[in-house]
Amino acid sequence: MPTTLAPDLRSGFVTARPISKSATRFTLNGGDALEQQLANVCKKVLAGIARIIPEHKLEGLALGGGYGRGEGGVLKTPAGDQPYNDLEFYVFVRGHPWLNERRYAKSVHALGEELALFAGVELEFKITSLAKLRRSSVSLFYHDLIMGHRWLLGDDRLLTGCEHHRDSETIPLSEAIRLLMNRCSGLLFAREKLEHAVFFAEDADFVGRNIAKTELALGDAVLIAFGKYHWSCRERGRRLRELAATEDLSWLEEVRQRHAVGVQFKLEPHRSGLSREALQEHLCAVSAIALQSWLWLENRRLSGDFRSAADYTASGINKFPGTSGWRNRLTNVKVFGPRALLLPRQRRHPRERILNALVLMLWVRAETSIGLAQKVRRELAGSEPSAIISEYRRRWRLTS
Repeated sequence: MPTTLAPDLRSGFVTARPISKSATRFTLNGGDALEQQLANVCKKVLAGIARIIPEHKLEGLALGGGYGRGEGGVLKTPAGDQPYNDLEFYVFVRGHPWLNERRYAKSVHALGEELALFAGVELEFKITSLAKLRRSSVSLFYHDLIMGHRWLLGDDRLLTGCEHHRDSETIPLSEAIRLLMNRCSGLLFAREKLEHAVFFAEDADFVGRNIAKTELALGDAVLIAFGKYHWSCRERGRRLRELAATEDLSWLEEVRQRHAVGVQFKLEPHRSGLSREALQEHLCAVSAIALQSWLWLENRRLSGDFRSAADYTASGINKFPGTSGWRNRLTNVKVFGPRALLLPRQRRHPRERILNALVLMLWVRAETSIGLAQKVRRELAGSEPSAIISEYRRRWRLTS
């Protein structure tokens, strides 16, 4: 493995406890003080949500993400163990999720900001409904939630009717490219920080974190493609090590090694002490293997023959076949505004434009060519040249 992978990573892996869907802890190896801190945050969240949402409307409240699965990151500091990742809460409310979002989101967001200082990390809230969860198609997002969570209000009886989310073999390949889209977007934003004139310690932490998340995602995408994904990152690591690929993948061993680093970082994160130059080298190496993984996955998913990033962006193939044309038109309006109804490909999923723009910026380096930069702006529906990454970030958030 290249020495640029993680020279400041502590050696050794987190001592494994038995994997359990009903996590009794938030972390694998966090101290009692951290566990109590997180429990207290959950109590405050429940009390706050109960003040905002009437009892007859509130169906349930769950903690998802790594802490909900019992695999939350533990940041070791001189002051003791600290949480590192955001806390992801799912608020199940009776009625239409869109209306409930408009009704309660502002107050719920204010609650998150109020508790962030106490928690030591940001709090994220997803307002949805059990009815929507039951009728939604299979996704990586819902699989992880169903298979690993911690109830603050309610229990697993609420998940009756959600059984279709449990089988990881049914997670579609489109979810794997969605995962890579999100993580490679993180690489793009990390590179932007590395290229700023001034580079702060918190920028190094941001860059290191996004590199590690991409390393984890590369292996996860391979597992999804082979129907071997698992909700536990430790089990995913084991499955990837034992994976017998049915085709010649020259880059798979590097993906395995980087995935192991990503698992370690997820469980025992650390603030990067690397220089800007070392981080640039690390990001470049991860970006290169990410492109190989991306092209392999998209060739597999779309039955394509993409040999390069340029091939991928030049292709007029529908990158999300089988999606509803009228639904795509509505989603395009949400992402790009009313002008979307005048755009070419308005009946295609808007994520196609995001994929093309990302590949152009991250791997083709569109900023080096006026023509390529204009192509990115067309994909993003008319962004200004001076704000191309900001425009991408705004559009991406609406499709991630």
